[in-house]
Amino acid sequence: MAQQPGRTAHAKPRINKKPTNTATIVVASKPLRFGNELTAGQLSEVEWPGKSLPAGAFAKVADIVGGAKRIALTAIEPNEPVLSSKITGPGQRATLSAMLRDGLKAATVRVNDIDGVGGFVLPGDHVDIALTRQVDKANGSTEIVLQNVRVLAIDQIADERLDKPSVVKAVTLEVDVVGAQKLSLAASIGSLSLMLRKAGEANNQFTRRITLNDLGTPSTPAAQDAKAPTGRTTVSVRRAATTQEYSVPVETTNLQAANDGDR
Repeated sequence: MAQQPGRTAHAKPRINKKPTNTATIVVASKPLRFGNELTAGQLSEVEWPGKSLPAGAFAKVADIVGGAKRIALTAIEPNEPVLSSKITGPGQRATLSAMLRDGLKAATVRVNDIDGVGGFVLPGDHVDIALTRQVDKANGSTEIVLQNVRVLAIDQIADERLDKPSVVKAVTLEVDVVGAQKLSLAASIGSLSLMLRKAGEANNQFTRRITLNDLGTPSTPAAQDAKAPTGRTTVSVRRAATTQEYSVPVETTNLQAANDGDR
C-alpha cells in the first residue's frame, strides 16, 4: 500500500541491550584428583559473569601452568572453577599441611573395622569422637570428647571423591590445638571410636557420659549383692519311709512369700 502524503511509517523501537560484564575464568576440562599435577591439557578458559567471580579464580591457563608446577589438593570436576584454595602454590608439594585451614592441626587416631564405622568414613566426612573406658568389670563409661570433626585422610588417602569404603587402621582428623590434646589424652586412657555424621549436619548435640547403670547393669558390688539370696528355708524330701530336711537359700521375694504362708 502506498504511503499517504503527510504520514510517516512507524519506526520499530530500538531495544538497548546492556553490555554483559563478563570475564575469563579457568576451569577443569578433565577430572582432577588429589595429587594430580595440573597441565594445560587439563584446563580451559571460559566466560564467566564478572560480578560473580569466585574468590581465588584464575583468568588465564598460563597463570597456573606458566611457572613451577602446581598440584591438585582436592577433587575438581570438569567445568568446575580451579581456585587457589584447591591447588598448591607454585612448586609446593601436595601434602596434608597444604589442606589445613588456618589455625587448625592434623591429628591421627588408630581405628579398626568397628571403631572406623565399618570403613564407611571417607575423606571430607565429619565425625564425632567417642571415648570408652573400662576401669574394671563394674565400672565402665563412654563419652563424646569431640563433635563435628572433619576427616582429612584415611590411612594415607586424602582424595575426597573416594567412593569405595575400605577398612583402615588410621584416620587423620582436622582439629584445633585443644582438640588435638584431647585426642592424645583420650587415646592413652581408653579406646576411641568414630560416629559418622549425616552430610551437612553441623550442629553440636547435647551429650552425657553413659555408664553401666544406663544399660541396666549393676555398677557396684553393693548393687550386685542386692540381687543375691538374702534368706534360707527348709525343704523336706521324703524317700520311702524316711524324711530328710535340707536348708536351702531363697531370694527375698520367695522368702517373703514363705513367711506370709506361715502366718
